[in-house]
Parts: sequence; C-alpha cells; structure tokens
Amino acid sequence: MPEMRAALYDRYGPPEVLYEGRLPVPDPKPDEVLVRVHAATVNGGELAGRSGRMRLVTGRRFPQRTGLDFAGEIARVGAAVTGVREGERVWGMLGRSTFGSAAEYVTVRPERIAPAPADLALTQAVSLLAGGTTSITALRDKAGLKPGERLLVRGASGGVGSVAVQIGKLFGAHVTALASGKNLDFVRELGADEALDHRRTRPGDLGTFDVVMDTVGTEHPVYRGLLAPGGRMVAIAFDMEHPVAGILYILRSTVHGSRRIRAFSGNPRHALLAELTGYAESGDIRPVVDTVHPLGDIAAAHRALEAGGVRGKHVVQVV
Repeated sequence: MPEMRAALYDRYGPPEVLYEGRLPVPDPKPDEVLVRVHAATVNGGELAGRSGRMRLVTGRRFPQRTGLDFAGEIARVGAAVTGVREGERVWGMLGRSTFGSAAEYVTVRPERIAPAPADLALTQAVSLLAGGTTSITALRDKAGLKPGERLLVRGASGGVGSVAVQIGKLFGAHVTALASGKNLDFVRELGADEALDHRRTRPGDLGTFDVVMDTVGTEHPVYRGLLAPGGRMVAIAFDMEHPVAGILYILRSTVHGSRRIRAFSGNPRHALLAELTGYAESGDIRPVVDTVHPLGDIAAAHRALEAGGVRGKHVVQVV
C-alpha cells in the first residue's frame, strides 16, 4: 500500500511531540475526492488539541494528526462524485473538530471544497481559509454587520483577525483594530480605520461599538461592556487557562442580557468557500502569510504560533 508523509504526535504535550511520519495514502469512498495537499496552516484549535486541552474530544488513540485547512489539487475522484475533475486546484477544510490536513493527501466530500483562487500560489491562498470563512460567518451571519457600523476587532494581526479587518471593511464598517504595537502599521495596511496598541489602550477609552469580534478569548465581560445598545459580540475563542469558566460565561451571555455574545463552531461548506474564492480573486481580500514552514518543521510552526506576535498565518508547505 502506498504511503504518504504526515504530521503526527504520539502523546499530548508541547510542540516538540510533533514529527513527520508516514501513513497509508487514504482511499476515497465513492462520494469523496482524494486531494493532494500542497499547503495547510496552523490554527489555534490544533494547539489545544496537541497540548491535550481537548482530550475529551480527541481521546487517547495515537498517533494523532494535525491540520484543519488545505489547498492542493484533486488526485482522484470517487465513482459517485460529479462536477469536479482530477488535476483541479481546490481549497477546503475538514469537518468540525477533524484534524489531518498537514499531510500529503486527504479525502473529503466535494461539498467541503471549492476552486482555489486562480491567481494566488496555494501557499498564499491557504492563509485565507480559516480566517475568511470564520470572519464572513461571524460578521455577516452571526452579528449582522451593516455598512457604517463601528466594528472592534481584538487580535487584529492574527490569522483570523487579519482577515476580519479586511472583511469588515469590505462590508462597509468603520474598523478599529487592537493589536500589538509592532503590528499597528500592518493592520492599517489591511484597511483598519484605527489601529491601537492593546497594551497601552484601556478598554474604557475605546468608546462604544456596534459589533465586537473577539479572537483573543479573555476579558469577555469587559469587551461586552463596550457594546452600544443593540450591539453584538462574536467570540471565536475562550480563555484556555480557564476554559470551563470561559465557556460557561459565553453560554450564559447567549441567552441573558441585551448585549448577547454570539458563538459558533465553524463548519464551512462549498457555497461559503466559493464566496471566499470570489473575494480573493477580485482582490477584495489579500493573503496574510507570516511564515512558510516545510512539513518537517511542523513543531517549529506550532511553536511560532504559540509564541504570539503573529502577522497572519503560519503556513505548512507539504509539496
């Protein structure tokens, strides 16, 4: 049976538990396609999974895998699949809480892929996937962001925040970005109307907002308090140091009070992926790559994201 390279770990722990190993190339079911992966990215959920903070979900069977999104080309088409062809450049994401795209091949159902942006290298394009699909869902579908509204993005230079700034501007909002001091010019270049150092700016000095998008996961009550009447907050992260308390607060706030927090678990399908392709091809949003790491340096990629100060995405190049 042919084998492929894949990022694996045999126990929970720090980035050093990751290594490049070998697994059998998966055989697509009749309703699946086999994608040869060119690039993936490192996301916060994978850090939590690898460290063991999600072990109630990920279990204790090893080796385990990492990687959520991917960009590549279709290598094989299942017998029952129509509308796609071998050799087609595609991008997509695995199912909710499913990891494994940091590998040479993945199998997915066709509704989880769409044509990749035509004019972008796949290592560039993949940087938009998680942030783009999350931001569109958060700002348009959950928060109902309207033109002219005031939007605050916390963690604006990160993998999701850097795309949220762009999507917010695309939807016509006035965007205030909170980021580290060294990244303020970066988020201004992405389109932020105001860029403020989160270490030097007190939340009480920010004013009020119609929508707050939180990618950091801490101080939810504080930033919820910045919402104007009728304001909406979308939280895509929670405090990993106190996960139970963070989750419970979000759950309570979804049903109590006038300024509710929206939360969701991303599970993008073809229509959303295709919409993101259109925004990328039109130039409405641009790639946000911090560093490209070879698959063999998967531990370094995780370590770099954990260190913070990221500008966009850490990309894992497979081929």
